[in-house]
Amino acid sequence: MATKIRLQRHGKKGKPFYYIVVADARAPRDGRFIERLGSYNPNTNPATIDINFDKTLDWVNNGAQPTDTCRAILSYKGVLYKKHLEGGLKKGALTEEQVESKFQEWLDQKDGKITGKKTSLVSAKDEARKAALAAEAIKKEEKAAAIAAKNAPVVEETPEEEAPIAEATDETSAEAESAE
Repeated sequence: MATKIRLQRHGKKGKPFYYIVVADARAPRDGRFIERLGSYNPNTNPATIDINFDKTLDWVNNGAQPTDTCRAILSYKGVLYKKHLEGGLKKGALTEEQVESKFQEWLDQKDGKITGKKTSLVSAKDEARKAALAAEAIKKEEKAAAIAAKNAPVVEETPEEEAPIAEATDETSAEAESAE
């Protein structure tokens, strides 16, 4: 019997949630399956992947073929890399300690990338929130100034004050004409 590791869709319209299952290749997508290996939620950023590593590795070693999407998920979680290292162990190219140290080093590097992405997303969200608050404060000050100008009492100007201004403008216009 040909077995496949594939996704089984759940969730409502527009919000998919997948189970990672081992199923007969002839079974329908959301139909009968042999064993559930984990879950995959693409709605979160980064996507949430919960998988039983040992069961999945056993199925891959026994010949279950992952679909393209499942292959990407298994590669992301390190199942395929672990299978590759175990192949080197069987051939005698690596020792058990080397396999474990290489895999642990790879896991540490991968965890660093994931935490880096999460922190950058959180910091970007905080920066956007701070920028929105600053823009809101500026807009609030502008509205307050407009309301204050509207509600301020109108000061009546006396004709005496207007005359010196008019004379000053006449002098500046005369100076401008002589400069030309």
